[in-house]
Amino acid sequence: MRFTLPFFLFVCAFGLAQDYYPKDYFGNPLDVTLVLSGSFAELRSNHFHSGLDIKTQQREGLKVYASASGYISRIKISHYGYGKALYITHPNGYTTVYAHLQKFSPEIETYIKKLQYEKESFEIEVFPNTEELIVEKGEVIAYSGNTGGSGGPHLHFEIRDNQERPINPLLFGFDVKDTTLPVIKEVYAYPMDKHSYVNKSNEKQKLRLLSLPNGDYTVENIQAYGKIGFAIESTDRQDLAYNNNGVYNIQAFFNGNKKIDIDFKRFSFDETRHLNRFIDYGHYKTKKERLQKLFIEPNNPLSIYKDSDNYGFIRVEDSTSSVYKVAVKDFKNNTSWLTINIEGKKEQDFKVKDSFVSSYYIHADKTNELLYNHISVEFYPETFYDDFYMDFSVSNDTIKLHDDTIPVKKHFKITYDISHYDSADAHKLYIARLVGYKQHPWYSNTTKEKNLMYTITDDLGTYALVTDTIEPTIRPINFKDGQWLSKYRYLKVKIDDEGSGISNYRATVNGKWILMEYDYKTKTLTHDFNDGIITETKNNLKVIVTDNVGNNSTFETTFYRK
Repeated sequence: MRFTLPFFLFVCAFGLAQDYYPKDYFGNPLDVTLVLSGSFAELRSNHFHSGLDIKTQQREGLKVYASASGYISRIKISHYGYGKALYITHPNGYTTVYAHLQKFSPEIETYIKKLQYEKESFEIEVFPNTEELIVEKGEVIAYSGNTGGSGGPHLHFEIRDNQERPINPLLFGFDVKDTTLPVIKEVYAYPMDKHSYVNKSNEKQKLRLLSLPNGDYTVENIQAYGKIGFAIESTDRQDLAYNNNGVYNIQAFFNGNKKIDIDFKRFSFDETRHLNRFIDYGHYKTKKERLQKLFIEPNNPLSIYKDSDNYGFIRVEDSTSSVYKVAVKDFKNNTSWLTINIEGKKEQDFKVKDSFVSSYYIHADKTNELLYNHISVEFYPETFYDDFYMDFSVSNDTIKLHDDTIPVKKHFKITYDISHYDSADAHKLYIARLVGYKQHPWYSNTTKEKNLMYTITDDLGTYALVTDTIEPTIRPINFKDGQWLSKYRYLKVKIDDEGSGISNYRATVNGKWILMEYDYKTKTLTHDFNDGIITETKNNLKVIVTDNVGNNSTFETTFYRK
């Protein structure tokens, strides 16, 4: 079916008024059984997962079908993130997204490559109009792959509403076999003020989790007093995969009264980074466990909370017996229950939580500036969720900005005055974040303005000025100088940089720009001879690679084709 523009807009406007999820509108984008390696709203680094990761049998090149009729409204190709991605807008107002693709269908591939050659860029983003690339339900639009930030071959599939909010695709009738109960892995109790405690301690307490024969859980009985919150680590697994995926719903009850209802049905991209307020961020950074807090702290704007009583906190009184229960559900309503029996007991003596104090107090709702000699750090209002004492120190050109256990809501600015550096040396400097046990320098996007150098970042930790005088490396992978490549489909070159990292690259043959696709995971540039750009017998290839401080390398060779 081919839509006319007026008809398309009419149906789209009608679809926007509907407040339900059509169960038979969207079809499977692959012709294999739906097996998931990632579920909707799964907890990822700094974001909720916005779709389904569908397994492709550990292969690339599976046909990807338009899940419903519509038009290609966006095509984006990037080195990172979604890699090669297609967006289809449908008459009912929804948009489907297909990411980490290997390549597009011939019609779309021709369309996008023409633009890549015009712009002389592999990375590209375009927004075709409603009549340029119309597709029908079940039409092959692409082939599955592993491009961008993918950790293995799969198809990332999304459904978004007319406000660009991702919605759980399972609500639209997609079926994934799941009779397996969610798993609760950890349970913690949180005294929420200086007068509260659990098991005679004002510090966060890990509770000993006990598995019951019916698949439910309990913990050893606890004693508590005052304002208390709880957090759990929970995951779900479908029948046909061993992946630890996200759950669909969490509810908590205190003495039979609902305290909180957390629903992973839909969210907006504007709020997704606030996942770091939902989890115990510091715990994740130190223990690599994502504890889901069953309470809502101030400055938490997430829309995943359907209901809450006193923000999910409970108050335990002296000489009481209480029961706290948690229900963890997957999409198929498989439910695991956790029961916590609480004895209310007021103590005269309990362990007080340690606290850090410094000369640098950060007010979350104000601008805060830290100054030391030639270095300044500026935090804008609402950079952090809470006020806190910052651990700040400077040694030569190395800055300690607390550590990365404090979640950051938005970017802040680090500035160096480099006027005391020789101009030749300053030209090779960049700002790096020092990561890992060995404090490896990781390039932080650096801007130079006269005698100043600054970076805009959103991670606390250790930063330093680093010098990079090493040129990138370039070497051929599947050919050598003077070789005949008539029977070759691809031309491959490996590029790398040990210092600040690769900023850009450019390849030409006989002086004419050629498209080379960059895979940062394998550090490979690949040209497809089927582009038809290289038509001469003798060909002079030139590849120039530049790193982030301007060091560049040039590789030149000759090959032959007929």
